[in-house]
Amino acid sequence: EVQLVESGGGLVRPGGSLRLSCVASGFTFSTSDMNWVRQAPGKGLEGVAFISNGGKYTSYADSAKGRFPISRDNAKSTMYLQMNNLKPEDTAVYYCKKGNNRGQGIQVTVSS
Repeated sequence: EVQLVESGGGLVRPGGSLRLSCVASGFTFSTSDMNWVRQAPGKGLEGVAFISNGGKYTSYADSAKGRFPISRDNAKSTMYLQMNNLKPEDTAVYYCKKGNNRGQGIQVTVSS
């Protein structure tokens, strides 16, 4: 059974930083491409960042470029999203995603 468990969210002031983690189990993490997606209040699911199975290739939504580097540690079956210079419009529930599977999500709130 695929399990994805996010952590690292919380309340942060504009301009602040957070690092999200996603611990994966139940599948071969090192051969799986992974994504971070988010859902803001009242909106649909939005892709944030993608990383290939070996970490060589990444891509980002325009809103995340230059601010949210994605990374992974295959030895730990863990993916990360470093979120810098956070803005109120980044407020959302963030999910890690593998194919059609995603975790339970973690709340990120950016507010002064």
